[in-house]
Amino acid sequence: MPVNTIVGLFAKSPLKPLQRHVSRVNDCCSLLVPFFEACEKGDWERAEQLRHEISTIEKEADALKREIRLKLPRGLFLPVDRTDMLDLLIQQDKLANLAKDIAGRVIGRQLQVPSLLYTDFVAYVQRCLDAADQARRVISELDELLETGFKGREVTLVEEMIHQLDTIEGDTDSMQIKLRQQLMSIESEYNPVDVMFLYKILEWVGAIADQAQRVGSRLELMLSRS
Repeated sequence: MPVNTIVGLFAKSPLKPLQRHVSRVNDCCSLLVPFFEACEKGDWERAEQLRHEISTIEKEADALKREIRLKLPRGLFLPVDRTDMLDLLIQQDKLANLAKDIAGRVIGRQLQVPSLLYTDFVAYVQRCLDAADQARRVISELDELLETGFKGREVTLVEEMIHQLDTIEGDTDSMQIKLRQQLMSIESEYNPVDVMFLYKILEWVGAIADQAQRVGSRLELMLSRS
């Protein structure tokens, strides 16, 4: 992104680049559902296309992250600390990294989720992505928070949104436990190495919800300091 574009964004709102970044991160994560659908069908060409698209968007988000870190004005007056903003940026960027790593590891082994687990697995992936989208929605409220000086009803709204994010993450924990139990009941029927990777995939997908919760926790900390 050209320097003048970044400067222009900060001139309009010091938070717009952060919001643009988290939106791109969410775009990256959202491709995991069609990616796993392609894998389930054994359409590895389509799966590879989606993996490549995930990787491309992750690189775009990473480039935007670097631009923000370099160009965020040090003398900018905000009701939040510049360091806190940069840490929030790092936390949300990790979501895109997770999506890229998951797709890369699955495609590298051409791993398919057992049909018995697939319906529940896709629901689990989607719920983890709900957490990532909720993190995006929380960050989208930063402009309103800025306008109100990080006070009043807007703070209450954001705090409730963060609470909803915690609830979503709790749902994913329960769903992961159920999937692990289902996998354990059939693991003797599959290649042991594949089974090991399947357990890891459940863990890595769940890490998306965990990381989204960290984004909310970081913003909550910012609110407490404002």
